[in-house]
Amino acid sequence: MTATMKKTRTHPDELLIGLVSISDRASSGVYEDQGVPALRDWFGQALASPWQMETRLIPDERGLIEQTLIELVDEVGCDLVLTTGGTGPARRDVTPEATLAVATKEMPGFGEQMRQISLKFVPTAILSRQVAVIRDSGDHAALIMNLPGQPKSIRETLEGLKDASGQSVVAGIFAAVPYCIDLIGGPYIETHEAVCKAFRPKSAIRTK
Repeated sequence: MTATMKKTRTHPDELLIGLVSISDRASSGVYEDQGVPALRDWFGQALASPWQMETRLIPDERGLIEQTLIELVDEVGCDLVLTTGGTGPARRDVTPEATLAVATKEMPGFGEQMRQISLKFVPTAILSRQVAVIRDSGDHAALIMNLPGQPKSIRETLEGLKDASGQSVVAGIFAAVPYCIDLIGGPYIETHEAVCKAFRPKSAIRTK
């Protein structure tokens, strides 16, 4: 196994994102992965500050998921790691267990809000077990979040729901992510407000 290279930031506030798609069938080539491309597209539209990403496509194996999350945070140096897939009640769905196993602390509000968004569409959203956690390796910390696997659900979860006039009906989870990353010592993230307005207390907003 070759050593993992730590990502080099091209700007002090460049966000390093790890994207992990977890699927037995996609990782074996039965069908094309949709999770990582959907996330790449969304960040391309949503982020106003610099960013780069590291991607992984792996099967539903708890040990491998844990190893991948640890690698992306501790070795690659990601500030934010997002997973898609493996969060339901099926026997092979072990993403939340793997995520909690590598955590320093749990951030339950993210999972609660993800289910609230999905419940606007389907009652089976209560079967989702998505979690979010902080992993602190000692000299670096990152936010890790489990997302849905379908592109439409990924977008709705991240940016929330809006009415016909563009007003927010249900807040998406990403609005709270920039401030969370501030608090754990990460880069200062800015977003395009038309896609997702980042919320910070006035005292935490950086003046130009």
